Amino acid sequence: MKLSIGNKAYSSWSLRPWILLKALGLPFEEDLIPLDTPEFRPRVNAYHAGSTVPILVDGDITVWESLAIMDYLAERFPDKAVWPKDLKARTFARVISNEMHAGFRGLRGACPMNIRKRFATLDRGDLVAKDVARITQLWTMALTEFGKPSGLGPFLFGSFSAADAMFAPVVTRLHSYSIPVDATVRAYMDAVLASPAFVEWQTAALAEPWTVAHDEVDEPSIGPFFA
Repeated sequence: MKLSIGNKAYSSWSLRPWILLKALGLPFEEDLIPLDTPEFRPRVNAYHAGSTVPILVDGDITVWESLAIMDYLAERFPDKAVWPKDLKARTFARVISNEMHAGFRGLRGACPMNIRKRFATLDRGDLVAKDVARITQLWTMALTEFGKPSGLGPFLFGSFSAADAMFAPVVTRLHSYSIPVDATVRAYMDAVLASPAFVEWQTAALAEPWTVAHDEVDEPSIGPFFA
């Protein structure tokens, strides 16, 4: 398999299938196409698969859109726990992943993913506050009913799944922008940030030579992503 992605420092949608593939131990070739560069459009167009990254190629099958890639992986590798095996847990995981895919535009717009920097705690407006309240509510529901009782690990449904992959960029946003959360949510965020797959992604992001327009937001950073 080959996965086409954007810059690791900024491409939130690329992070989602990449971290899932890594967490599940599925081998793949990486094709990184730098965002906001002259080469981006022609290289993406060469895939004949939409106009954005990520794009997964597996033999003669091409899949784009992060959530569609995850569903493809679930069918392609049924022995891997892409989604929780329990029906109730799997249904909830799919529901909240779809809610992530379609929503939370306030947070996404005000706090673009940047896993190189840390910013001070600020009042980021009602839309961001509303999104954060809903996201942390969903995480708490999953952790309380499915994660912790399973005894399988610290993630939303115990072991790392597509739901965690879908929310991984949100974890980085809450951390980067120093958004206050309770102890349960913070422990979950720390588990994602400490996972080997995320550490590998961030290490590579720090070594990238490229920047994009939102790298310098309208506020100074207070330090690196991990101080």
